[in-house]
Amino acid sequence: MQLSARATARRGLVVLMCALLVVYVAFLAVGDLSATGPLVEGTLSLLTQWLPAIVCWTAVTATRFRRAETVLAAAAITANAVGDTWYVVATLLGAEPPFPSPVDLVYLLFYPLMLAAMVVAAKRALPRVTALVWLDATVGSFGAAAVLAVVLDPVLASARTEAGPLAVSVAVAYPMSDLVLVSAIAGIGALAGLRAARSWLLLAVGLLFFAASDVLFALQVAQDTYTMGTVVDAWWPVGLALMALWAVRTMDVEDEHPPEARRTGALTLLSPAVATVAALGVLVAGTRTDLSGLAVALSTVALLLAGARTQVAFVRLAAMADLRRQEAATDPLTGLPNRRSLSADARAELTDGRRRALLLLDLDRFKEVNDSLGHHVGDLMLVQVGARLRRHVGPSDLLARLGGDEFAMLLDDAGVAEALGLADAVHEAVAGTFLVEDTAIHSSVSIGVALFPDDGRDLSTLLRKADIAMYRAKSTGTGVHVYDAVDDVDGAERLRVTEEIRTALTTDQLVLHYQPKVDLVDGRVRGVEALVRWQHPDRGLLPPVEFLGLVEELGLMRSLTDIVLRSALDQASRWRAAGRDLEVAVNLSASGLVDVDLPDRVDAILRERGLPPQVLQLEITEEFLMRDRERARSILARLRATGVQVALDDYGTGFSSLGYLRDLPLDELKLDRSFVAPMVDEPRAAAIVASTIGLAHSLGLRMVAEGIETREVFDALARLGCDQGQGYHMSRPVPAVELEAWLDARWSGGGVDGPRVLGVAPPEV
Repeated sequence: MQLSARATARRGLVVLMCALLVVYVAFLAVGDLSATGPLVEGTLSLLTQWLPAIVCWTAVTATRFRRAETVLAAAAITANAVGDTWYVVATLLGAEPPFPSPVDLVYLLFYPLMLAAMVVAAKRALPRVTALVWLDATVGSFGAAAVLAVVLDPVLASARTEAGPLAVSVAVAYPMSDLVLVSAIAGIGALAGLRAARSWLLLAVGLLFFAASDVLFALQVAQDTYTMGTVVDAWWPVGLALMALWAVRTMDVEDEHPPEARRTGALTLLSPAVATVAALGVLVAGTRTDLSGLAVALSTVALLLAGARTQVAFVRLAAMADLRRQEAATDPLTGLPNRRSLSADARAELTDGRRRALLLLDLDRFKEVNDSLGHHVGDLMLVQVGARLRRHVGPSDLLARLGGDEFAMLLDDAGVAEALGLADAVHEAVAGTFLVEDTAIHSSVSIGVALFPDDGRDLSTLLRKADIAMYRAKSTGTGVHVYDAVDDVDGAERLRVTEEIRTALTTDQLVLHYQPKVDLVDGRVRGVEALVRWQHPDRGLLPPVEFLGLVEELGLMRSLTDIVLRSALDQASRWRAAGRDLEVAVNLSASGLVDVDLPDRVDAILRERGLPPQVLQLEITEEFLMRDRERARSILARLRATGVQVALDDYGTGFSSLGYLRDLPLDELKLDRSFVAPMVDEPRAAAIVASTIGLAHSLGLRMVAEGIETREVFDALARLGCDQGQGYHMSRPVPAVELEAWLDARWSGGGVDGPRVLGVAPPEV
């Protein structure tokens, strides 16, 4: 990347500064400056002071004065350069300034300006430091100050011998400024374990060089051993050059994100530990030699702060330990006690002999919420469930989330009546609507009840029996069930059937039978309805009523729906290849159609088989529509947009049907058999059928009657203008091979009363 002219000039200044510094150090290292003394002490010395200031100001202008620490550092280095220029020029002219003089004030400006720059830089580099870490820094500062006070004691003693209070004040100001500077470096250095930015390290090291030069100079002057032109004189320009490089670095990383704190292990304790040992060492030394009161005072403060730091750390560790214990016993999602907490509390409570009741709650079809709306929505719903349950817990009762969508309530002093009363209240509370991220979710809950001590004397036994009772409530649809010894047998049977169902879904034990939909005018078969059966290896062919309820409970309806869709459309594809143009209708349960991914999955299955979407019809029930009309409208609209047909099954058995007809995109109404079967003998039933047919046609919908069992009903529906019909009068649901034979017989002349399978007319399944 090509550099700008200003950047090139700035880099040139940096190179020149470093080169002159190397030359200056080389001259000082020679040791004999008799021939080149004026050059070194004059021009070269001043250049090493002014070039860092110039570099700093170029960084200030490049950042447009937006970095306060850079401005402060530039001003500090400039003040030092001005003071040095004043002193060197006056000395070379034979008029060395007296002590004290205005040049000392200029020199002393360096310290507050640079201290401010260092504090601003540290705050920017470490913005998320805790109060405990700042306390560590303070301990480190006072520990370093105590040690430095001992080192500078000869300087302070010498300053006190100066004539006049002003001379004493100025003489003391230098070592005290160095003490403050080194203390600040040590304190902020205690934060270095926080992965301080490399740019800040340049500033800290540069200041350390500068302060070290001051300390060595002061000690040599106090001992009358200082000689101008030694390597010690190079430490000042080295420190200034490092500060200038820091200024350039801050400009280059202007938009860099500050580093995050990362204090761990020994680094956390190193700074306060070293400072404490140092302060203690100063106090011990004070018992054997005469130390200044300043050193003793600083050591005392450092030890007091170290003690306070230890106390704060102890309190925090105790709080963290208590918090960890709470977290170990608390469900992080709902804030309720977890299974471990329930076990611990119940172990104590179940020893006093008082009667108690355990309620085990499990949300119905919760897996569908996670599958269709995502686990995030499911988690938010669980939080709301926990809040509703809290409102029904007494002060001496226990409420816990066991995991997933399971909750437990241990009621104090409760028998069957009290347990059932609370269970009914909880069932009603949870069965309401949950509004999660603008989505209305309808839920219900199954509750199993076990009693102490009748059903068990420990929590594990009570949980097992409440679990059996809960599944009994779920399978029967009662919502609440109290454990009975008979349920143990049913529970074992349920576990066996559960495993068999899971096996059936993966081993092609589910088969489809097809029932024709016959045109009531010309007798032609326009389509068929696919109905699932379970070809059980031991019990034979099982109708849906034997297993669909358990499939719902286990959250396997999505898998079953996909199996039925793929099988039905595979058969439709084979029929089309054989010249049979038949639409295939597939029933979707209420849980099967809450999946927002359903339209995409249906479209993908059709595309895989190369079938037009019109070949598929999906039959839904009003049960689904009652759950969430907005979601129903969205899903059905997406299905219709792909070309798939939608039928409303069992029409007339739900509520608000007219509202559904107005709002939802439908192609077909299927009138429930409860209206069709009695229409020949009951005028009111016939009137309902007639008005429903007229309503469907006025809305542009196809009308299909279910449950046609006799010729009389068939003819009556035909006279009323019903479009299609299904029922045992024409054919019961049969395998695809039998249906093909039945169709061939009709086309060979059987007509409506031709070959069909008759028998007892149970409800269609």
